[in-house]
Amino acid sequence: METRAFGQIDVILPGLGEPGVYLSNVTSLEGGRGTVQDFHYADADLRELDLSNAQLLSGRVTGLRAQRTRLHDVRVDSVEFDSSDFGPIQWTDSKLSRVVFRNCKLMGAALSGITAENVLFDNCKLDYATFNDIRATGPLVFSKCVLSEVTFTNCDLSRAVFDDCTLRHTEFTRGKYQDCDLRGNDLSAVRGVAELRKVIINRGQQAQLAEALTAELDVTYGEDLDGRL
Repeated sequence: METRAFGQIDVILPGLGEPGVYLSNVTSLEGGRGTVQDFHYADADLRELDLSNAQLLSGRVTGLRAQRTRLHDVRVDSVEFDSSDFGPIQWTDSKLSRVVFRNCKLMGAALSGITAENVLFDNCKLDYATFNDIRATGPLVFSKCVLSEVTFTNCDLSRAVFDDCTLRHTEFTRGKYQDCDLRGNDLSAVRGVAELRKVIINRGQQAQLAEALTAELDVTYGEDLDGRL
């Protein structure tokens, strides 16, 4: 069982290299009875990827390019997505377990109602994405990802890890963030600082959070009034 350590947690990775696992090349992710298993799907250039009530089990997706992606009620278990561009993606009411997104683009993604366990986003671009009602029931890690102007709303990110990510104007609204590990990130431009109760940071990040809170409060410095009061 292959794992990667991030801070206080270990992420269990898809066991695609284990003995007895053989992946067959497929030309579509639409399998019989909605299930695709032990598969390798590569270098597809699609106008639209649309999956509903489906299962992707034990496989690898590489070099996928989609102009538009819609996924609903999709169970993904032990799958790697590598070097793929999902275009504008809507992903709803699904469960992800032992899933890795590596070098992928999910810019402007709208993810809602997703349960994540042992999920790793590694070096991905997720600018302008919205995460609604995302629940981390196990390890969830964003490592070296760009999350500029991303919004997390009503999410349970307890014990999730953000590792060396770009968090420019990333907004954390109502949700659960206890023991969310934010060490190693520049927090000076995050939004929703008041919601980040009981997160984990380094002492050196206190000044960054103070800067973010000051910007959020839109305060006026008396020195700048030039005696106009």
